[in-house]
Amino acid sequence: MKATQQLHDLGQSLWLDNITRTLLDDGTLARYIAEDSVTGLTSNPSIFDAAIGDGDAYDAGVHAKTLAGLSGEELFTELALEDLRRAADLFKPVFDSTQGVDGWVSMEVSPLLAADTAGSIAAAKQIHAQAQRDNLFVKIPGTPEGIPAIEEAIFAGIPINVTLLFSRDHYVAAAEAYVRGLERRLDAGLDLRVGSVASLFISRWDVASNDKLPAELHNRLGIAVGQQTYRAYHELLGSPRWQKLAAAGAQPQRLLWASTGVKDPSAPDTLYVSALAAPDTVDTMPEKTLRAFADHGQLNGVMNVDGGDAEKTLEQIGKAGVDVDALASKLQKDGAQAFVKSWQQLLQRIKEKSTALADKSKGPALQ
Repeated sequence: MKATQQLHDLGQSLWLDNITRTLLDDGTLARYIAEDSVTGLTSNPSIFDAAIGDGDAYDAGVHAKTLAGLSGEELFTELALEDLRRAADLFKPVFDSTQGVDGWVSMEVSPLLAADTAGSIAAAKQIHAQAQRDNLFVKIPGTPEGIPAIEEAIFAGIPINVTLLFSRDHYVAAAEAYVRGLERRLDAGLDLRVGSVASLFISRWDVASNDKLPAELHNRLGIAVGQQTYRAYHELLGSPRWQKLAAAGAQPQRLLWASTGVKDPSAPDTLYVSALAAPDTVDTMPEKTLRAFADHGQLNGVMNVDGGDAEKTLEQIGKAGVDVDALASKLQKDGAQAFVKSWQQLLQRIKEKSTALADKSKGPALQ
């Protein structure tokens, strides 16, 4: 049995952290679903920037939408949603069979709105309406300004993937926003089945800290933060506050492991996937990591709900000179800025393609 199937069987959802039109057109995504237990996917501006810039798969779509008068963010949103609708349809049987627990795809609001609460709420409503798919999450970053937008979106019944979480405290803030949104729906007599995941980024911790730590602590910080957050996740699910919502029909906001591709070439390429095996969670993997785990991954048991040795590891890392709280804040800010950069590159790439394709369609000038 493949290791990916073993993960699925223990109750963890495997999602692909990628989408391209080629993956859809050539059947690769369908094959991942059939052969590697993939039951959802995530996307972000960096992924779409690479997808649109690589080859000509999107040229016809860009040209047609340009001719229809679309440009900029409006053109990109419809282009991306074309892919995500197709992917959502592939995952719809899983979504239906799990009563909405699994089978999701994700679309991000503009990263330019990371510090704009009202703008994030408006964008989430627009994407949700435009997507026309029940199994599409709108991604909102768990920044201080994003937290109230998450609460409002949940209250409005919009499924949310909270992105750019880096610490237990980031996760708790996002989870509490989800709970507040549901509590308001309960008070208003509304259906509590509003899907959500909280995405905790893992590998970026180690990229940022390895060069400051002794070798024996390399590639341990991200996993320790994951363990610590997994404990907080279970503490919330066991709380009377959550139990009241669950009794009224609410689904848990599942904890999602993001950034699980190993960046250190000296470390095993399946390090994070093996370490973060846990029921009732999601692991979204880059294609390279998914293929590696399907090929030679191994399970070494499941995560401890009490956090295991996380606190001891974090104490050692603190004593070695890494301020974990300060680094969490920096990673979130840097992540938001990186998505802004990718977004701007993406819009510039689309603009350049639109112009080049329009010029090409005109043909050679008459002499």
